[in-house]
Amino acid sequence: MIPIRSSRPDDAPALFAVWLAAVRSTHDFLSEEDIGFYADLVRDQYLPAAALLVAVDGDDRPVGFLGMTGRKIDTLFVDPAWHGRGIGRALVARALEGGPELTVDVNEQNSAARAFYQRLGFRQVGRSALDDSGRPFPLLHLALDGSGQGGPTGA
Repeated sequence: MIPIRSSRPDDAPALFAVWLAAVRSTHDFLSEEDIGFYADLVRDQYLPAAALLVAVDGDDRPVGFLGMTGRKIDTLFVDPAWHGRGIGRALVARALEGGPELTVDVNEQNSAARAFYQRLGFRQVGRSALDDSGRPFPLLHLALDGSGQGGPTGA
């Protein structure tokens, strides 16, 4: 089982590196200019202010992280070198400890994220034509209803 802990201020550079590697690996619909736009927001605004759950390796180095506002997953990124090892599933399972209902928005073009959340039992409940920054990257609004059917431990 991968250790999960709360984020610390000194994690910020490693978390940003995880974010950047994951985005470059999974967000092929973004240009380098787009990545630069979001990188500034993530590095300068989001990471310093967010309370995150951080998955770490045996040397306490971050390999993935999840951030939430209420029962909404705001962000979930895993280092591509750690994909397929249950890191994302473990982070969502930890988030579920706070209650059975969760929501998340994923980029419509990110087929890997859509498939990941579907495997965990999330279903689409809406769609927005623009992302949260008003840019033309549609978001799918997903929800986990808390029925326990197909959740992270039963998928």
